[in-house]
Amino acid sequence: MTSHPPIAIDTPFEPLVQRIVAEATVVDDRILKIDHFLNHRIEPAFMQAMGDALAERVRPFAPTLVLTAEASGIAPALAVAVALDVPLVYAKKYAPVVETPAISRIVHSPTKGGETKLAVSGRYLGAGMRVVLIDDFLANGKTALALAEIVADAGATTVAAGFLVEKLFQHGREALAQLGIPIATLAQVERLEGGRVVMRERSR
Repeated sequence: MTSHPPIAIDTPFEPLVQRIVAEATVVDDRILKIDHFLNHRIEPAFMQAMGDALAERVRPFAPTLVLTAEASGIAPALAVAVALDVPLVYAKKYAPVVETPAISRIVHSPTKGGETKLAVSGRYLGAGMRVVLIDDFLANGKTALALAEIVADAGATTVAAGFLVEKLFQHGREALAQLGIPIATLAQVERLEGGRVVMRERSR
């Protein structure tokens, strides 16, 4: 059997890129809405296809656990966990009852306003685990950074982070990159302009 080299972690997943360009709604050249298939109404087969593609990009980092935050991160994280055949843990939001000892962070949301508490039970996230962070969007990166800090507090290691869509104009990858965390993406949005989505141009 011929083995294929691992796919580059920022290789676009063309079915997702095409759907974003064709179907996205852009509000005030600031908000990208694709919730009709991504995180409100979910198409299971397409979500699993995206999960398979993201799993292919993070598999070389040998994760033993997938970590996300509720609620919109759960569907892609579950799809990735199924493809990798590893457990999934999601950080609970708001004022959760989480089995102690719990590890938590407060995340400020400039988009939605206010603050959100993320909490994970130490029973499910422990020292020595190799964790991949998965979410639907990478925007300002605050949620992913909070999850990475929770992982570090638990004595575990964040080996990679994966996102279905990255909004490059919000610079969310910078804080993760400073921590040395590899970032996998399926679609990168360069900017929102004139009511349309401009995707990152790929060099040939």
